Amino acid sequence: MSRGFVKEEDQEEIPMVAPRADLPMGATNYVTDKGLLQLLNEKDNLMMDKKSTNLENEKEQRIAINLINAKLQLLNERISSAKVVSLVDQPKNEVRFGAIISLLIGDAKTPKDFQIVGVDEANIAENKISFLSPIARILISKKIDDVAVLQIGKTDRTFKVLGIRYS
Repeated sequence: MSRGFVKEEDQEEIPMVAPRADLPMGATNYVTDKGLLQLLNEKDNLMMDKKSTNLENEKEQRIAINLINAKLQLLNERISSAKVVSLVDQPKNEVRFGAIISLLIGDAKTPKDFQIVGVDEANIAENKISFLSPIARILISKKIDDVAVLQIGKTDRTFKVLGIRYS
């Protein structure tokens, strides 16, 4: 039946789902083992939410389930495209995906550690940066004592690699 013949109050709202972290078209969805596990746990949580959704209003129930289904669809696409990078196989003396890098940034006196991870794992509060970020891109292939320079506006910010580890 055409939507034109449905009462206005019976029409369901299409849930708006926030997009996942940006992964440019054609970019490989690299993840660490932990990153894939996080995605799978997120899927399990959404599935449990879907099963436990029990609203008295039938329309609100459908909208809630449609929202969860939309999130699951985006998540399943991300999981199916995930390519796990084995950190054991990464070169120990070079910055690559998954590396935890100890950096001296600019004129700072104390180093700061960052890990290069997949886009879904990236979280600056946890010092995890996406492999697609400008900082990660300038650090890839660097070795201990190398200095990478990132131009931010008219200013150059330097990053000296003090340590590299994988865990």
